[in-house]
Parts: sequence; C-alpha cells; structure tokens
Amino acid sequence: MQHTHRYRFVMIALLLVGLSLTLRAQESIAAVAPAVPTASTGVIRADRMGITHISSAEIPADANRYANAYALGAVWTRYPVYWPRIETQAGQYTWGDYDRVVTADVENGMNTNAVLLGIPDFHREKSSIAGLYEPIFADGTDIPKADVPFNPKNPWANFVYQTVMRYKPGGALAQQSGWRADAGIRVWEVWNEPDLVQFWQGGVEKYARLLKVAYLAAHSADPQAIVMFGGLVYADENNNWLAMALALYTSDPLAAQNNYFFDAVAVHSYAYPWRSGWLVLYARETMDAYKIRRPIWLNEMGVAVWDDYPGPTWLVPPAKHPNKVNSQQQAWYIIQSAAEAWAQGADKVFYHQLYDDCGDEAPGTDFMPNNGELCVAGQACFGSAFGLYRNPPGSVCYSHHPQPGTMRPSAQAYRLLATLFGNSAFGNGQVEEVNGITAIHFDRPVTQERLHVIWNRSFQPAQYYLTGQSESATLYTLTGQQIIAPDKKGRYLVALPPAVPDDYVGLRKGDVSGIGGPPVIIIEKTRDALLQQNTPLMIASLYLDYAPPLAAAAAPLPTDLPIQAAILLTPPAAALDVTRVAVAPEDDHTPPITVITPLAEVSEQTFLVQWHAEDNGEIDHYLMWVRMNGGEWLPWIETRRTEAYFTGQLGSRYDFAAWAVDKGGNWSENVTLLPQATTLMPPDPVFGMATVEP
Repeated sequence: MQHTHRYRFVMIALLLVGLSLTLRAQESIAAVAPAVPTASTGVIRADRMGITHISSAEIPADANRYANAYALGAVWTRYPVYWPRIETQAGQYTWGDYDRVVTADVENGMNTNAVLLGIPDFHREKSSIAGLYEPIFADGTDIPKADVPFNPKNPWANFVYQTVMRYKPGGALAQQSGWRADAGIRVWEVWNEPDLVQFWQGGVEKYARLLKVAYLAAHSADPQAIVMFGGLVYADENNNWLAMALALYTSDPLAAQNNYFFDAVAVHSYAYPWRSGWLVLYARETMDAYKIRRPIWLNEMGVAVWDDYPGPTWLVPPAKHPNKVNSQQQAWYIIQSAAEAWAQGADKVFYHQLYDDCGDEAPGTDFMPNNGELCVAGQACFGSAFGLYRNPPGSVCYSHHPQPGTMRPSAQAYRLLATLFGNSAFGNGQVEEVNGITAIHFDRPVTQERLHVIWNRSFQPAQYYLTGQSESATLYTLTGQQIIAPDKKGRYLVALPPAVPDDYVGLRKGDVSGIGGPPVIIIEKTRDALLQQNTPLMIASLYLDYAPPLAAAAAPLPTDLPIQAAILLTPPAAALDVTRVAVAPEDDHTPPITVITPLAEVSEQTFLVQWHAEDNGEIDHYLMWVRMNGGEWLPWIETRRTEAYFTGQLGSRYDFAAWAVDKGGNWSENVTLLPQATTLMPPDPVFGMATVEP
C-alpha cells in the first residue's frame, strides 16, 4: 500500500468533520452517531453501554473524566442521588450539588441512571423510613388523581416526586437552564443492592413498599419515567428478592394497572463472567413465571486488579488474590461478562468504574506505592483498583500512581465492545460450551451480520472450528484485527490461548478459573447479505476521536484511542514538543524530521514507544504508524503526545514510523513509510493444542 501526502489533507478534513459533530452534540443528545467509527464521524456512541461514576455529587464534574468516557463510547453514567444530601432539613431541599452534576451530564451528552438512596436521620425509623406506609396522597389513598397533592406524612413519596420534578426532561432545572425538550434524567433506580443488608436493612416487604411509593411518585411527576428495581446481587441464590416482591404485588389491586411498580430491573455481577449471564437469565425467568417482561440492565459489572497500584502488587501468584485479577484478565473479563449478559437478554451493560476513585475503601484512603512494608498496625497499604483509568494526581484516594490518569488494558476492551456491539440491535445469543470453550453467537439483522465471541476457559491452549457463513470474516482481539478465510469445509480455525488461574470464590462445577483466556470476536456477513453484495470486506484503518463539549477547554487530545492497544502517558507540559519555537508559524516553511527512540531487540508484550521531531518551529501533532510481521502499514494513533505504551501479539515483529506536522502546516517528508524502530515480541510458549470441532 502506497501512501501520499494527500492522506494528510484527508485527515485534516476528517478532524474538521469531528469538530462539527462536537458542536452538533451540544444541540441534540438524541442524535446518536453510529456505533462503528467511520471516516465521516470517528465517533462511537454505544447506547447499550455505560460506565458508573463518570461523575457524581462527590466527584468534581471534571472535563477529562467526561472526555475519557466519551472517547470510550459510553452513553450512560450511573451514580447515587443521596436523599440526606438534598433534604438537609425536614421539608427543605438543597439542590446545588446535584444541579451541578446533572448539568454536566447533559452538557457532555451523557444519559443518567440515577440511584435514589439514603435516609435522613430525621426521617429514619429503625431500619426503615418513617411514614413509608402512610398513604401517598393527601386524600388518604395511593391512587394518583389530578390536583390531589402528596401526603406530607410520607416523606419518601415527597422526596421522589420533588427530585423527579426537578431533573426530568422539561423539569425545573431544564427550564431554568434552557435545555431542549428531551434533556434530563428519565431512569430512576430505587436503591442500590437492596438484597444486601449493608445497603437496606428493612427486608423485602418494606422494600416492596419503598419501590411502589417511588414508582407512583415518579410517574406522577413524569409519566415517561423509567423506574428501576434496585440492582440485585443475589448473594444468597435462594433469596430471590424479585420473586418475593412480585409475590407481594400479586395481592395488590393497584399492581397490574401500574406495571407491577417497576419499568426495568437491574442486576450486579463481579469477577465471574458466567454469573453475569446467569443473573440476567434468573431475573428473566423470574418475570416469566409471573408472565411479565421488563428490560434487564446489568448496571454494575467489574473486577479489581492486584498487579497495578493501588493493588497488592507484591503478592505474586501463587499468592492468593480472592476476586482480584491481573490487568490483562480485567480486560478479558469485560468482553466475556458483557457477552454472557447480552446472550441472556440484557438490555444494557455498565462497567464499574471509570477511575479507581476510592474503590471499596473509605474516602481519603491514600498511600504511596509500596512492597508491603506499609502493611503494619492496620495502616492502609493496598486497595481495590476497578478503574478503566488510573487515578490522576490530587485524587481523594490512591493519588500516587506513577502513570497517573492513564488507561488500563480494560479501557481498550471497553472501546472494542462499544465499537462492535454498542448501538445496532442484535438478538439474544446462542451460548455454546464444549470442552472448556465458550462460544456465543449473535445475529444482527439490521447489518446482516453474525457476531461470535469465543474464549478458552481451560488452562491448555485450544483450537475451535467455527462453521462459517461467508467467504471471509474479520477477527478482532485486544491487540488488533485481521481478515480471515475459512478452510475448504467452510470452517474458520480459531486459536485460543489458555485461561490464567485466578482465585474466584464460588466457581460452578467444571470451571477452573473465573475468567477465561483472551477472547476473540469474529464478525461475518450472513449468506443473505453476501448474495446482495460482491464488494470485498474492508478493514477500518483508523479511528479518529475528538473531545466532547466541556472537554474542549481541557488539555488538547486528552485521550488517544488506537486500533492497537495503547496506554498514553501524561507528560509534563514542556514534553509535549521537544523543540522550542524559533520562527512564527506563518514564517515556517521547513518540514519536520521525525525520530523514534530505538527499541529493544526483544520487548515485553507491553512496551513504551517514544518519538519526537526536529524542526525550526513548533510541532502541532504526530501520526504514528505500525505494521506487524512486514505486512501493511496501519495508522496507530494521532496525537500531540510523544510517547505511548503499545501491546503486541506474542511471536510477532513490529515496525514503527512517525509523521509530524508543525504549526506552519508542514508535514515531514517521509511519505514512503520505512521502519524507524523495530522490535520482536517473545514467542508463544510451545503447548500441546486441544482442538474443538462443533
């Protein structure tokens, strides 16, 4: 493939298109861009995906947080709306903190799953809420009627009504702020994990009443509200709160005409992908037993890492890490968990969480990176690192990461899912489990495609034969993508690396590890689609990204997302360009000369690539190229930064080349791409291979 400078002018045109789309995003959140980045948009808006705690009343509405979530493709955020923080005195509502975060969500194009939670001390009655069983309305009934006010003796009903009235589309804040008609919160989750005593001590009967009151109050304020049954964890699988609540509602004369008091149900799953699917299936079958159907959201899934600060990095396996995994396993988990949940009919999936923030620890928990020497006298020495991103400097907790604010491999996994699955509708998956391999097959009629997610749950490498629908398909991994062809029998042979042992507690019979090995995603056109087209399948060669509205004021290009896995460092301001301004841009007519720091002959699987340019002016940005095993050059990242981590495929050789453009618009003249740095990945270990044929 021969490249010319014309490509560079195309790149500039595409960036201008991206800027135009940014401005339009301020006008209409509802106009969702396609899920797969294209040359005309470069944007992913994955409506089926969210990330918890992008912002909240407890976390500043920071532009970089939104920029990072937006760049990964997230459309939804989730955070608690604490009743005691709003009703600070009986009957007096203070909205400032939540006005700020809801406004930030709207201005950054995020949809909000708000969790109504907490009890002010002056409304507490033992383990529940005072007045919860009082009639909802002033006429002594629970039946909504026009012009009948709420009963002041039921404070929970009043709080829910006032909160929904303020933050709904067209509500008080929307009118005050001049938002368009559909901007505001529509999804209201009633409590978090009510089946865990640490969150709700009132038992299932009082929760059923809590949910009923919230449903009727919210729908009185906003008939289009979506009231969600609070996220269930099923820590005791014999304690099915959804079933018990529905059993109570069957004797309530208002239940059937009021949607059984919920419009959706949420479940939460951690560290074990199979359980994500099981929870969705369990909730669906529970509702089937009562002949009702509601959307099911997996609005918390996650797993913490041990091999990166703030985790206990010194406890190297075979030391035990119950329900913690290494950073690569965290990335594998995201794809496997989402696939299992979608296979059973989950409507949306959320990852917990964007940054480490405070993990499972109390606010203010902080310490330096250490090798265990701080673990004395009850002193904090490690914590839970759930984040797709590491905490930035100055964080309330875990503020000392040596690479602050950078992505983990899990961010690339989330991005890949958002790209391939995030927006277009697809049906429930067909789950196939055979000889320690999981293969989940989805049909996507709107694009006439089949999508397959496959991974190995055993500790031995394996091969899997996929019966094909087409003459070629695209295979995606966390390290890249390639076109593959079937054998003479029409089958795709897929190599599956083994799982890595983890210490998940509570595996089902037959599983040896909670998380399987690196997942593979294969997308092929169905035979019906192939009959309608004779054009070859193309590989998208570049993802372009731009910042959302509020992020425009932050540092330029806060996140660069490549087609290969990259972790970008946060260099000091002086390191963004290695040259100093010698001439004004309008007087600069000299092209830059790019330099890549030599790489080791053999590198670790993840390694640092560094580059700069020599010029008589100021460098504007770089376009980095990569090729694998002497193949075609592909764009890696376009960035103003001068270094990034690259994750390669074992047993492969990688060449890198750099282009640069200065502020005067002069591009480097190395049009014909030649390697400027080269390295080898260590070879794959030699294993006996298990082959699985369907």
